[in-house]
Amino acid sequence: MLTELTNDDDRGQVGIGTLIVFIAMVLVAAIAAGVLINTAGFLQSSAEETGQQSSDQVTNRLEVVTTVGTVDGGAVDTVEVTVKRAPGAANIDLGSTIAQWVSSDGSYDLTQGASADSSTFSVSDVQDDDNSISSSNVLNDPADRAKLTFSANDIIGDGTAGTGLSEGATATVRLNTQSGGTSTVRLVVPETLSGNSAVTL
Repeated sequence: MLTELTNDDDRGQVGIGTLIVFIAMVLVAAIAAGVLINTAGFLQSSAEETGQQSSDQVTNRLEVVTTVGTVDGGAVDTVEVTVKRAPGAANIDLGSTIAQWVSSDGSYDLTQGASADSSTFSVSDVQDDDNSISSSNVLNDPADRAKLTFSANDIIGDGTAGTGLSEGATATVRLNTQSGGTSTVRLVVPETLSGNSAVTL
């Protein structure tokens, strides 16, 4: 009777091959998991940043308190807009705020400057306990009030008295903060300015 002989060397080679394949699969799975984790982290970070920017555009804006026009020469030559931080807004840098003036004469983009003219508006403090407005043009407290002054004579006129907003005229001012928050102010001049040195717009 012949006894069947088994080759233990062949069995060992099969076992080592299986082990190598198993280790390769584990390595591939680990690399894929690492890529997925990194991608998920990047997407989460991007989503959080986008969400924060969207939230800032809604909350970090100016709220208009009053609008007053100074009358000279039968027209409103200077417009003063008092603003504060909107509820929930963070600090707002008025120096980085862009004002877009839109009237029947055209559209004009203005930035903050030392004085109001055809391309800039000026900023002064109305209420400011820590001098943040006067020193750096920043509204950093809900109680802060700042006055933005626009020269209608220079923006839409020829710079002389009486060439600003005439009786019954309208204009729109859009205030866009550094975060992208926008506030709109509609200016409506009364039908008659006779006998007035200042009017509410």
